[in-house]
Amino acid sequence: MTTRVLVTGATGFVAGHCIADLLDHGYAVRATVRDLAAHTKRAHLTELARRTGGELEFVAASLDDDAGWAAAVTGCDTVLHVASPFPATPPENEQDLIEPAVQGTLRVLRAAAAAGVRRVVLTSSVAAVAYGHDVDEVRTEDDWSVVDRIPAYQKSKTLAERAAWDFVESLPAATALELVVVNPGMILGPLLEARTSTSHEPVRRLLARDVPGSVKTGWTPVDVRDLAVAHRLAMEVPEAAGNRYICAADPLWMGELAAMLARDYAAEGFRVPTRVLPNWVIRLVAVFDKGVRLTVPVLGRTEHVSADKARRELGWTMRPIEDTVRDTADSLIAFGIVTAPGRPGDVIACRCRNTLRGKGSRC
Repeated sequence: MTTRVLVTGATGFVAGHCIADLLDHGYAVRATVRDLAAHTKRAHLTELARRTGGELEFVAASLDDDAGWAAAVTGCDTVLHVASPFPATPPENEQDLIEPAVQGTLRVLRAAAAAGVRRVVLTSSVAAVAYGHDVDEVRTEDDWSVVDRIPAYQKSKTLAERAAWDFVESLPAATALELVVVNPGMILGPLLEARTSTSHEPVRRLLARDVPGSVKTGWTPVDVRDLAVAHRLAMEVPEAAGNRYICAADPLWMGELAAMLARDYAAEGFRVPTRVLPNWVIRLVAVFDKGVRLTVPVLGRTEHVSADKARRELGWTMRPIEDTVRDTADSLIAFGIVTAPGRPGDVIACRCRNTLRGKGSRC
């Protein structure tokens, strides 16, 4: 009998790649969307299922409402709870971000426990691990971000993950529900449709010259395709139950990202700004640009985390970051999200490998 997996937030960037990987490995997938009538928003997923011959169905459920979750989890062996708000600008009220993240996670877990689901794999973040500490050192799964010293997004991820662990620990001993948490860094990689996520913004802005230079900050990136594999391994490996797994590469400063893009895309007509801007300039720009405002709390710092546990216990691997950056940029260009100056509408063929069909293709 085919194992059925529920993936939450189907139209999201990470969820789409998780669905693709699951279908490619023979799983039946049920996926949640907010509106079943919005067929165009999930057309790329329907096409993935058609190409792979996989079983994919959609159900309506929203993180801000109890309705639909009982039906969504019924008959599923595992739940990948990927959906969570990731704003492109800071919220006016941090509770507008924290409340949906925490309560949405608890809604999914309550429904999963009541339905006898075997395991929930929760997508958290290194934002729940590496922020608010006085000492700059490599952080592991034993570390937690310091809630009263971090911005709203990092706080939402930390509190949602803590709420998940507390909920599972409070369940009766006879309950079968297991929890595994995946903590990714900044998620890059090729798009599945002509819609970006917040994590694509540094690449998009540099290619489009929306910024005159780089912010002095850095992240620990991860390829979305590798992250999808990590979710599946967290679901499949029996010993993963009760564990957190950081999935992220070594730190990548935005200036290094700009240098990669400038090197690889100058021939395509892109004039990527490579200078690193002073912090005072960023603070000034942030007064007018809410997207830039997200970087102000992390100016001058980068994340330092270790993915050794995921490598050791899950057998997880990452592709080179240079490949991820090129595939990200190629897909932004191929979908027409960015175009080279003087070449409106031009696209280039993606160099990324289409993991669904196992051959080179446009992203």
